[in-house]
Amino acid sequence: MIGLPTILALALLGLAGGIGITALGPGGVLPTIGLFALTTLTPAEVAGTAIATHIATGALGTAAYTRSGQLREPETRRTALLLAGTAVLGTPIGVQLNTLVSQRAFGIVLAVLVTAVAGLVWFRERRTPTRTRAHPPVAAVVALGLAVAIASGIVGIGGPMLTVPLLIALRVPVLEALAAAQAQSIVIASVGTIGYLAHGAIDWPLAAIVGVPELLGVLLGWKIARALPTRTLTYALIITLLALAPYLALHG
Repeated sequence: MIGLPTILALALLGLAGGIGITALGPGGVLPTIGLFALTTLTPAEVAGTAIATHIATGALGTAAYTRSGQLREPETRRTALLLAGTAVLGTPIGVQLNTLVSQRAFGIVLAVLVTAVAGLVWFRERRTPTRTRAHPPVAAVVALGLAVAIASGIVGIGGPMLTVPLLIALRVPVLEALAAAQAQSIVIASVGTIGYLAHGAIDWPLAAIVGVPELLGVLLGWKIARALPTRTLTYALIITLLALAPYLALHG
C-alpha cells in the first residue's frame, strides 16, 4: 500500500508528463520514472502500468491535433500512418525484451534513454527552425518508427518522447511532428498494454492515479504548443531529465 505523498507525487508526474507529451513530445517518460523510483513494481509492471496510460493520452492528443488541423495534412497523415504501422511490429518485440531485463538493467536502460532524449531535445532547441515543410522518405520513417516502438515497449513510453525530437532532427516542423507522434502513441500503447496484460504486469489503480492527471496535462500541453513559446519548459525538461538519469541508474 502506498502513502498519500507517493500518490500525490505520481499524480504530479502524470500531469507534467501529459503536458510534455503534447507540448514538447518528451514527457511520457515522467510517469515511468515515477513508477520506477517511487514504487516497488517490477520492471515489467512499471512498463505495463505506464504504457497503459498512454492509450487515452494518445487518443486525446490525436483528437486535439486533428482539431487544430495538423493531422488533416496529407504528408503528416502519411507519416503518422507509417509510424503506427511499424508500432504493430516493434512494440511486441520491446515487451518481450522487457521480460529479460533485470531491475538494475532496467534502471540503466531508462537512464541512458533519458539522457539521450535530453540531448535530442537540446539539439532541437539549438537548431534554427526550418521554414519549409519537410517529411522524410518512407524508409526513414519506417526505420525510425520500428526503433522507437521497440524502445517504447521495453520501458513503457508512448512514442512521442523519442519520435518528436527525431522527426524534428529530420526537419519535420514541430507541430506536424507532435501530431504524427500522437497517432503512433495510440498503437504503441494499445499493443503494449495487450502484451503486458498477458503477463499480468499492469497495476490498474496506479495507472489511474497517473493517467487521469496525465489526460489533463495533454490538453494543457496542446494549448501551450500552439499558443506560447516553450523555451523555458524545454530547458526545464532537459535539466530534469539529466538530473534524474544518475539516480535511475543507481536506483536500479
